[in-house]
Amino acid sequence: MDKPVVVGRLGAVYGIKGWLKVQSFTDDAESLFEYTPWLIAQQGTWREVRVTGWRRHNNGLVCKLENIDQREDAQALTGADIAINPQALPDLPEGEYYWSDLVGCQVANLTGYQMGEVTELMETGSNDVLVVKAKLNDAYGMKERLIPFLEGQVIKKIDLDNRTIEVDWDPDF
Repeated sequence: MDKPVVVGRLGAVYGIKGWLKVQSFTDDAESLFEYTPWLIAQQGTWREVRVTGWRRHNNGLVCKLENIDQREDAQALTGADIAINPQALPDLPEGEYYWSDLVGCQVANLTGYQMGEVTELMETGSNDVLVVKAKLNDAYGMKERLIPFLEGQVIKKIDLDNRTIEVDWDPDF
């Protein structure tokens, strides 16, 4: 099985009957409930769970999981990541990428300077940002670089087969 893709996180307990608040990492928060089964990370392993109910609550979401019927049972799941099998993700149009596909890619600029590896992406108000962990022997003394994900302008080429991203970016930034 491929590595599960994290799509959300279980939050605080809601009520006394085992409901939990949910933080969705999907573009449309409610689409999180379209994916089945959910995989929940506990003590370093993934286990399947089934959502038996969910609803909007104020500005967030809450859910009920199968066999979690008391507040104490739900409390044990607080903060657990919610993941799905990668095969459950819909195919994207050409030129679009899931963040999880970009994590682990090696980043080099147009002159071939190896800037490091993508460790995560951040969403900002104006655009997404690649967080790139620099090589240990980085010539510019950098530990991390934040590179705006602006296709065409900064991001010049993404090659998922070779796990590389070419950028037009000064390594001193």
